[in-house]
Amino acid sequence: MRIFEQVSAMQQACRELRQTGTTLGFVPTMGALHAGHLSLVRAARAQCGAVAASIFVNPLQFGPKEDLARYPRSFEQDCRLLVSEGVDLLFAPTVEQMYPPGAVTVVHVEGLSEKLDGKSRPGHFRGVTTVVAKLFEIVRPQFAYFGQKDAAQLAVLRKMVRDLNIDVEIVACPTIREADGIAMSSRNVYLSPDERQQALCLWRALSRVRSLAAAGEHDPKKLISAARQTIAAEPGAQLDYIEIVDPDTLDPLNELEHGALVAVACVVGKTRLIDNILLPRY
Repeated sequence: MRIFEQVSAMQQACRELRQTGTTLGFVPTMGALHAGHLSLVRAARAQCGAVAASIFVNPLQFGPKEDLARYPRSFEQDCRLLVSEGVDLLFAPTVEQMYPPGAVTVVHVEGLSEKLDGKSRPGHFRGVTTVVAKLFEIVRPQFAYFGQKDAAQLAVLRKMVRDLNIDVEIVACPTIREADGIAMSSRNVYLSPDERQQALCLWRALSRVRSLAAAGEHDPKKLISAARQTIAAEPGAQLDYIEIVDPDTLDPLNELEHGALVAVACVVGKTRLIDNILLPRY
């Protein structure tokens, strides 16, 4: 695996790969890799002739009171994992490489960026779309792989790609879970053993919604109420939001006829966690 810190060097390496006719898949990450990230790499490897990844903890997507300084960083271990999965190129830029002095241009998807996590974390998705747009321009992959756990991010990035005519196909990969159902996240390392158990309320709430919907309850208000009750039963969890929305527009739904995204966010201890499920058409 070749590792690049300079934008120009990564651009050249990717250009040389594309010139050979190789299909290039791309997995952008912030590091602290776990099995969820590696599932994206495997999906890229299965579909593409070469795989590029990035590790960059993007300061633009963290608010002033969020966890940028303590976000987990494990670069050497991450590199070993990526090598074991057959990644060809790794882009690991500095902040100065991605945002040189005088850089003022940002990418903002109006409307979508203010929903779900965007409502709770103002400016978050502007940071995401800005860095991903830059990464797409540097790597220019044919395919880019993201986890379904970040469902709102997927919707925002798909809209950005459509609106800006970026020549890349975004591939959504299933959420990878621990045996007890909790969604894998780099932030899970913040949780104490007790908080780890409390965090299971997110999955219990989503599972309850799915079971009720499968049994015939298709009123989003009643499903949300049931989910709220499940989370309220766990005093260690502070609910941020639980919403049932259209997966593409992120607008709240009045019925489930065409399928739905059920998204939840909670703070457990000092750690903010998100999760979601997709409901089928009924």
